[in-house]
Amino acid sequence: MTRENGQLEAKRAVGRQVADMVEDGMSLGIGTGSTAAFAIEAIGKRIVRDHIRIVGVPTSYAAERLAREHGIPLKTLDNLEELDLAFDGADEVDPAYNLIKGRGAAHAREKVVASQARRFVVLVDSTKMVDVLGTRMPVPIEVIPMALGPVSRAVKRLGAEPVLRMGERKDGPVVTDQGLWLLDARFPPIEAPDDLDRKLNAIPGIVEHGLFVGMTTDLLVGLPDMSVRHERAER
Repeated sequence: MTRENGQLEAKRAVGRQVADMVEDGMSLGIGTGSTAAFAIEAIGKRIVRDHIRIVGVPTSYAAERLAREHGIPLKTLDNLEELDLAFDGADEVDPAYNLIKGRGAAHAREKVVASQARRFVVLVDSTKMVDVLGTRMPVPIEVIPMALGPVSRAVKRLGAEPVLRMGERKDGPVVTDQGLWLLDARFPPIEAPDDLDRKLNAIPGIVEHGLFVGMTTDLLVGLPDMSVRHERAER
């Protein structure tokens, strides 16, 4: 099995495991991305096989379409005061279960949904585990377009190199579901993510960023042997 196929099967394994955590009557936060897609597919199969009744709140238009395709009834946070469980992938996970998310440009909605869930289950393969955040990934920062200059300068003062994310198959910048732009800010290794979280939140013009600090309750790690390691964190 190639390394790429091994990662794919690890993602599929964690998707099946989080689907097994879903119980009848639950309200779910439905994540975005390739790993979450396997979970959505597995949950759809459980709806048919086990006749469970659930509702979901999607974190992006892509997640919404995929959930509907697999028969998951949807609501909004206007209709639900709290979610029983939210699941999503991550781009990096540190030993304290802090995350970098946002390669799929959905981190603003993902953070809102995760904050409303009693349990936030993070789904990754073992390649996403790092000793320090920022080892491989930049921090995505969603900005109001007119504030691009001031935000870029402020982020540089924090020690990062921000780059406007550009579309791959179209001219111009990537546009989020909120109609905003993304800066990918490459920081030195982030030894104190809680401190950087506060500093980014204080910059006018930033709508949201991809540091998820102290939000994870459960981590499912797909391992090369296709087993899944379940770790629990306090939040």
